[in-house]
Amino acid sequence: MNSPEERFAALFEETHQPLLAYAARRVTDPADAADVVTETFLVAWRRLEEVPEGEQARPWLFGVARKVLANLYRGERRRHALAEKLRSYIPEVAPPPDTVISPVEAAMSRLGDDDQELLRLLAWEELTRDEIALVLGVSRATVRVRLHRARGRLAKELQAQETAGRVSLHRAAAQRTSDVLVAKGRARVRSAVKEQR
Repeated sequence: MNSPEERFAALFEETHQPLLAYAARRVTDPADAADVVTETFLVAWRRLEEVPEGEQARPWLFGVARKVLANLYRGERRRHALAEKLRSYIPEVAPPPDTVISPVEAAMSRLGDDDQELLRLLAWEELTRDEIALVLGVSRATVRVRLHRARGRLAKELQAQETAGRVSLHRAAAQRTSDVLVAKGRARVRSAVKEQR
């Protein structure tokens, strides 16, 4: 008498290729076919004592694969239906972006992905530090330190942006002053030319 492991290994060797071909012909993504076969053999392992002996094992496995495929199709239909439903809520929860970017959004865009995610979890999702720790899979103390650093980097970006804005304003004001002086100078030249005529 073979051990359960030996019986399962023999069953796998005899049937995995035909089952994979069966599943591949019924799905659009080859990775889904591999998932179907994996799930089929998982069921076979769990219910090994129910798997018929001999030639009846193969059709039994095909029956299991058929049910796994049916579950896959149902899951896809549910996902598509849920996705459609959720798409209808997008304008409510995420209105189209304004064409004008706020100073905070501009500063956030210059932060690293980790800092952005941390600050968004806190501000947008309104999660507590404990909840953020759970989402990120780190300790509360780690969240506290990372949050402190991210806030500091955001403040520096905002300050740099403000300084750059002042410089731009000074440049713009200097340009306007220069333009006014040039215009006045031209007006004087025109006036002097008219007087000489």
